[in-house]
Amino acid sequence: MTQKVALVTGAARGIGLATTRLFLKSGWRVALVDWDGAELTSASADLEQVLPIECDVSSPSDVEDILSKTLSAFGQVDALINNAGVADFGPIEETDFERWRRVMATNLDGVFLMSQAATPALKETKGNIVNIASISGLRASTLRVAYGTSKAAVIQLTKQQAAELGEYGIRANCVCPGPVRTKLAMAVHSQDIIDAYHDAIPLNRYGSEEEIAEAICFLASDKASYITGQILAADGGFDSTGVGLPALRKS
Repeated sequence: MTQKVALVTGAARGIGLATTRLFLKSGWRVALVDWDGAELTSASADLEQVLPIECDVSSPSDVEDILSKTLSAFGQVDALINNAGVADFGPIEETDFERWRRVMATNLDGVFLMSQAATPALKETKGNIVNIASISGLRASTLRVAYGTSKAAVIQLTKQQAAELGEYGIRANCVCPGPVRTKLAMAVHSQDIIDAYHDAIPLNRYGSEEEIAEAICFLASDKASYITGQILAADGGFDSTGVGLPALRKS
């Protein structure tokens, strides 16, 4: 049986790299895409059955190059994982159009461009798309007017993809991570923020990169063969709590 192939964007670190490693553990081959060439080289140095590609998913010409290189090396694409994204937060009044476009270009345009370019290959394999949005696309929060809006749009785009591509056997689903214990998050989250998340999340903790990767790889696998158009919040219950009253919690 031919090894399946995953194309993972934003794969040089964090959730993307954890997802890549889990695919490899499951016997897949992986094309890793990131715009940070140095980090991508470092991340892929100890990996086998991978193809690192330094490209920008917000560039139509780069996206064509990504698909061309992947198909040339592996001959097929069974799963497209649209994980590349930028987290640029700020107040509405300070979010100028340049910041807005920078966020939308990667977080939304990149998902659209990659999915559109990969569709012919996915038709051949009856493959699937897993888009990575965010809990910020499901519930509003301060300082996230561009980021949250981009992720909400990714959620709707996922449903559009499921509705239109299902007739070709292509599934499309979306994972919305909640707070995740990445190096970046831990570097910028104060103890007050960490404590606040503890109070707001029913499981009383951040998620791990590996836990999000498990959700992604499940949706990309044959085990999810009748699941499409779904939005999975991997968030420790964060979205289920609404406003909540942490003071009434027992711990």
